[in-house]
Amino acid sequence: MPAVADSVILLHGLARSDWSMKKLEKALVKRGYRVQNVGYKSTRGTVEKLSEQAIAPALAACPSGSTINFVTHSMGGILVRQYLRHHDIDKLGRVVMLGPPNKGSEVVDKLRDFPGFHFYHGDAGLELGTGAASLPNRLGQANFDLGVIAGTRSVNLFLSRMISGVNDGKVSVENTRVEGMRDHIEMEVTHTFMMRNKQVIGQVIHYLETGKFDRG
Repeated sequence: MPAVADSVILLHGLARSDWSMKKLEKALVKRGYRVQNVGYKSTRGTVEKLSEQAIAPALAACPSGSTINFVTHSMGGILVRQYLRHHDIDKLGRVVMLGPPNKGSEVVDKLRDFPGFHFYHGDAGLELGTGAASLPNRLGQANFDLGVIAGTRSVNLFLSRMISGVNDGKVSVENTRVEGMRDHIEMEVTHTFMMRNKQVIGQVIHYLETGKFDRG
């Protein structure tokens, strides 16, 4: 069980809302965590701008002296990497990322110039390609306690055909990896709904409390 002062900041993915993290929020609250489920306008700015707008107020809302953990879905993980590259957080605990495009997504590479892509995904969406100059690939290694959960199931065959290797319909398993992570696990879940999966939620809690995923 978490210590009394343990907080968790939840960050949803691109073009989603805090409602998408509600089931995870309820499970963490039940477990005893102080949870900040952050809603932010993910299509209304760059990753740098969004990371400041979303994370700084969430940190301020956490109890004084609290250990700060993060659980993110998709682009939310890139916001955390961006923020931690430029800021130190006192009493930073653990970070769990669900389906993060840590090396970018080939879907962005293929569809970035498609009519309507920028309108629906914003400036941040355009930053998530796989090229060496893309934002995720310029953020460097993770210098914090990080566990990554990658999905291996897709319900969108159109997008999956754009992606090399096993993927969750938006991000390949390989591209969820980042140098410096402490643990990585693959689960048979889709990108869109992994944060609502009971087994995924169990793995999130296990990592927050032990620093590793449960392979038992």
